[in-house]
Amino acid sequence: MAHDQIPEALVPAAELAARNRARILNESEAYRQARTALLAEEIELRRHIERVAAMRRALPPGGPVTKDYRFEGEAGPVGLADLFGDKDTLIAYSYMYGPQRKRPCPMCTSQMSAWDGEAEDIGQRAAFVMIARSPIERLVAFKQERGWKALKLFSDASGDYTRDYVDPQDGDAPGLNVFTRRDGTIRHFWAAEMGFETADPGQDPRGAPDTMPLWTMLDMTPEGRGTDWYPSLEYR
Repeated sequence: MAHDQIPEALVPAAELAARNRARILNESEAYRQARTALLAEEIELRRHIERVAAMRRALPPGGPVTKDYRFEGEAGPVGLADLFGDKDTLIAYSYMYGPQRKRPCPMCTSQMSAWDGEAEDIGQRAAFVMIARSPIERLVAFKQERGWKALKLFSDASGDYTRDYVDPQDGDAPGLNVFTRRDGTIRHFWAAEMGFETADPGQDPRGAPDTMPLWTMLDMTPEGRGTDWYPSLEYR
């Protein structure tokens, strides 16, 4: 929906679900009834995602960025403003690969591997960068090992950016931030704020919508995400 469109009155989700003509070979009546009820909830979920996205877009202006954050990129040193390129919006993911780690976080790696295939598409709408605390040489070496092609890597060698926008203690923590550049002013727009304090019992402290396609796909299976498995850096 375009941002300036007036939303029309929505047909109740249960009514839309009842219009569905899909039938699966050899399904039972009990299955169809349960599936139709689930479809209504899926429609409601889609609508809720849309409402949350609209609320996010309507946030008041965030705090201005007042420091000259410096990074080391694959082509040399840059500032935060340079990360925007020719875009007005910057998506910056901070991943867990600090100098103290021998290897990157498997979860971050899994997520970034999925994003590598979408990075050029995302780049049509916004600048998209990956930031970590390790020296750029380590970041590039793992990028080559993993076979990433489109992800743009930057090292926050000083830790200034990480301490201000990811973890005040400069810990090995992930972070997802969105910045805007309007009329020459860079502002923080949004950050992922769901963590251990906001997690529900028995669930990982993840955000919503989930940014990892892995979990979205597993949520469609009867086994679900499980509780005893995480991605690995290698499957050999």
